[in-house]
Amino acid sequence: MPHFVHGRATRSWLLASVFAIALPLAVQAETLGLPQALARAAQSDPTRPAVEARLKAADAGARQAAVRQNPVVGVELEDLTGTGPYSMIDRAQATVYYQQSLDRGGKRQARTALARTEIDLVRLRYQVQVLDLFQAVELAWVEALAAEAQVRLARTRLDIAQRAQGEVDRRVKVARDPLFAGARADTQVAEARIALSQAQMAADTARRNLASHWDGAGDFDLDPAVLDDTSAAEQVAGEASGVDLAVLDAERQAATARVRLEESKAVQDPTWRAGLRYLNEGRDMAVLVGGSIPLARHDTNRGAIERAQAERTAADVDLLSGKVLRERRIARLQAGLAARASEARRIESEVLPAAERTVALVREGFNRGGFSYLDVIEAQKVLIDARGRRLDALKAFHTDRALLARLTGRHAALIPASETVR
Repeated sequence: MPHFVHGRATRSWLLASVFAIALPLAVQAETLGLPQALARAAQSDPTRPAVEARLKAADAGARQAAVRQNPVVGVELEDLTGTGPYSMIDRAQATVYYQQSLDRGGKRQARTALARTEIDLVRLRYQVQVLDLFQAVELAWVEALAAEAQVRLARTRLDIAQRAQGEVDRRVKVARDPLFAGARADTQVAEARIALSQAQMAADTARRNLASHWDGAGDFDLDPAVLDDTSAAEQVAGEASGVDLAVLDAERQAATARVRLEESKAVQDPTWRAGLRYLNEGRDMAVLVGGSIPLARHDTNRGAIERAQAERTAADVDLLSGKVLRERRIARLQAGLAARASEARRIESEVLPAAERTVALVREGFNRGGFSYLDVIEAQKVLIDARGRRLDALKAFHTDRALLARLTGRHAALIPASETVR
């Protein structure tokens, strides 16, 4: 250790050592679970301001729908000029009137009810949109988990190839194997290194794709044990998402409100008028009262009513069929989960132990001269393929689970709330 003056350099060296030890601990990435990924994506949803604006627009539309028709104030001048006795302004008459049209048939109530359903539809469609976002995030999360598992598998393949390469090199050096065996072992190692590099690139891409849902960086870890968890196959999936069914029900209510509105339009609205008339000739005043109502002779709004009724029927069918179709998909995915979990477990308990034992026996026989290098390669290939098949089954399992989570609305509780979106 160098000589330090007055202990100042000693203190600096100690501080530097402490920081050097603490720095790796400080920059350790956190383990990102699925709930955290979903919450980050929901809070960073760029469409949220647009949804809040649509809710404000729907609320303004509901308030406007409840407004009554404006009254009319008018002035009429009669006999202002003409011929004969009406050529002078002395016989002119002036009328000031107040006119009001009345909504009959419940038009205002029907308009308001329809506008209120629009508010519900905007809110529920936003929730469906968030559930769709959650599905995309969960699929990206599964892809990242599987990509990291693929890196571990590629690293295992490289380790196996390097061990075999060492064994072959020893045999080649003592002339127990030909030179081409060593060249083939070198090729196997090179291929394994390329596969590892490709797997690492794919894992980095999957991590960035996941983090892009909240415009973040890939500075997080994923728990590899999550990929091996197939306990969800033993759980009951549940019913179809209440959010999706609520949207269909809200659309049916909107269709019903539209029928009522069109039926109310078939009722004619009367207009009444009251005013004062001033007669210039005698300087007299008179009160006028009158009214009018359209005759429902040609336009009875029949076509619009029938169209609204047909749309309501379609909405009723959509609600019933939507629930049935979702329940069928849930049942298929539930069965798929069980099949994927069974495949992964059986490979782990039956295939992998046998493949690993085969590799060990072939290596032992190879070292004794009882097997060729081709036998070693074949045994290793069977082991790697079995592990790859198990990884594919686990990835498919969690992919189906993400689809099932979307259908059942499992993550609906994570939908963010605000003063507008509620």
